[in-house]
Amino acid sequence: MGTRTTLGLVLAVGLCFLQTAVFANNENLRFAEKTNLALRRTAHLLLLKNGDSLSTIPPVKQIDANTFSIRMEHLFDYEQLPHLLKQSLQMQHIERGYNVTVLRCDNGEVQLGYNFLELEGKEGVTCGGRTQEKGCYQLQVSFVPDNKDAKTASGNWWLLPFGSALAGLGFMVWKKASHRNALTQPPAVKAVNDSRIILGSSVFDLSNQTLVSSNATHQLTFREAKLLALFAKHRNQVLERDFILKSVWEDEGVIVGRSVDVFVSRLRKMLANEPAVKITAVHGVGYKMEVFS
Repeated sequence: MGTRTTLGLVLAVGLCFLQTAVFANNENLRFAEKTNLALRRTAHLLLLKNGDSLSTIPPVKQIDANTFSIRMEHLFDYEQLPHLLKQSLQMQHIERGYNVTVLRCDNGEVQLGYNFLELEGKEGVTCGGRTQEKGCYQLQVSFVPDNKDAKTASGNWWLLPFGSALAGLGFMVWKKASHRNALTQPPAVKAVNDSRIILGSSVFDLSNQTLVSSNATHQLTFREAKLLALFAKHRNQVLERDFILKSVWEDEGVIVGRSVDVFVSRLRKMLANEPAVKITAVHGVGYKMEVFS
């Protein structure tokens, strides 16, 4: 069996294990996205109840796999919280049980809190009707771990390190085999200066956010330019959806997975007549921008 055949098998097996591990985590990513939206909606409605329609809603922070928090800079009506949160979670089809705690921002002390089961009782939730001091609070929601997800995660813990090891071995073999040809092959993507990048016969100007392809000049938005720059930096590499989201949309409070698909579609249209560049979807993982010599 030749070196190239062996290399192909090692890489294929390694990537297969990696893809399986990533697929197992997709459900957790979707859960985090839906929880993010539910908490932001809850915070928005709590502010509206206080007559506040102008304050910025801070990003939702994920503390661990099942715990999320959002900062409330101003006093809110605790009596409204249980109903609004339950409604927001139902809109996102989140059915897990949960505990809610309200903590002070300055020292992290728990001021108020309840369990979701209390919503069904006649006495109402714990701490209902009590006086709140003015100040900054952290609204924290801790979900009951999903048994199915926990079992899947514990059963597949070995896939990611094993797949990474195989992929790493394949890369070492490839690097050694291709080292002799590296100097004779011109790069398919090269920087002309600090801001211009050549993609086949197209020219991408990052500073001016323009893409010239097939004699047509496209004016890119900030996100389109940022996404294309990320693809160019990691050309011919598979980029996971979560990595793309964090790299391009990390400064926004709400992160929606569909944003990636929409912006990739726009870039594909701009590069439709560029034969040396192709952006392909890797099912269950993310995207890869292939640049041909």
